[in-house]
Amino acid sequence: MKPIIIADRVGKEFSRCPVRGNWRSLVTRSETRSVPETLWALRDVSFEVFPGEMLGIVGANGAGKSTVLRLLGGVGRPTTGSMRTDGRIGALLELGGGFQGDLSGRENAVLGAVVAGLLKREAIDRLPEIIRFADLEGFIDSPVRTYSTGMAMRLAFSVAVHTDPDIMLVDEFLSVGDIAFQAKCTDRISALREGGCAIVFVSHGMDQVRELCDRALWLRRGIVMACDTAKAVAASYEQEMHAETLRRTPGFSPRLTSRGNELRLGENRFGSLEMEVTRAILRPAGTLAAGTPLEVEIQYHADHAMISPVFVVSISRPDGTVCLDVNTEVARVALDAVKGGGGIRLVIDRIDLVPGDYFVDVGVFASDWSHAYDYHWHVYRLTVTGGNRNKGILAPPCHWLLANPSS
Repeated sequence: MKPIIIADRVGKEFSRCPVRGNWRSLVTRSETRSVPETLWALRDVSFEVFPGEMLGIVGANGAGKSTVLRLLGGVGRPTTGSMRTDGRIGALLELGGGFQGDLSGRENAVLGAVVAGLLKREAIDRLPEIIRFADLEGFIDSPVRTYSTGMAMRLAFSVAVHTDPDIMLVDEFLSVGDIAFQAKCTDRISALREGGCAIVFVSHGMDQVRELCDRALWLRRGIVMACDTAKAVAASYEQEMHAETLRRTPGFSPRLTSRGNELRLGENRFGSLEMEVTRAILRPAGTLAAGTPLEVEIQYHADHAMISPVFVVSISRPDGTVCLDVNTEVARVALDAVKGGGGIRLVIDRIDLVPGDYFVDVGVFASDWSHAYDYHWHVYRLTVTGGNRNKGILAPPCHWLLANPSS
């Protein structure tokens, strides 16, 4: 079998002109001219992807992950080396980023499908399936500017996966929608792979990389650190990030949370504490019924201005199985500079988990994901009651219908 993607010693250089002088010089151009500076986003990057294979790309912000996706998608060309692809490319570089706000969801879906390579007639024929998959039957004729971020992202994902791509470029697609919709996204991605679609997937979630990807590429400042099985690369990357977090974790005495849980640094609490999670509040506290909302409030404090911190919330089982992993970066929640005390809330519209015991883990990370400022692991318990006692993790609302016997 021949590879469908071949990156051969790819390098990508960008130029920028630093601003010099004051604002007046920008208008009058009376100051010394700026000298262009160069930045290598990628250096000597090589990899192959075969039909039906899924390659994860991991690394801190600024490592070059998005640059790889853009080059694969034809946005720019390598400065050195070559990037070759064979087939129709479906790119999810920014979910919903290409939608026109004044057009309806229906019009945007058709437009997006045509841009992706379908004929207009084909796009219209697939529209009912696109709408049904996105769960937007009641809103499809409303302007997209009236959509929530989640609605726009669901529509963008649905359009992308219904255009028969040979290659799929995906940036954090599993943040789309609620838990049930994320499971539907995973199933659709699996179906595409079975049909021979090659997928390149950028993610900060190592559990997703381990679960979904065959192999993974780890980039650090544009240089390949490892390219191996997904499990091996995820373990190496996590080990480095965890080591950096532990190196920065100070030796403070344990303290109690508002619910009486003990936080012990290096055991269930990790981070440099440059910025602290001072309190985590679950509403409802402790126990909720399956299919009902959950709100997680994170209160924080930072003595100094922290630039673009990333807040995270995970729901996991006692054995460590991750059921949900979301963060403010993927959700595109802009946090420029944070100083002093404050709070941020995550509202999960419904928890469709099977009954049982879970933990809600909360934390805040540096903007480049190099280490945690503060992370509370398996501290806040959550018990889910009621719901469907099915096997697995999800318990979405569902029912059986008896089909009429065929004549």
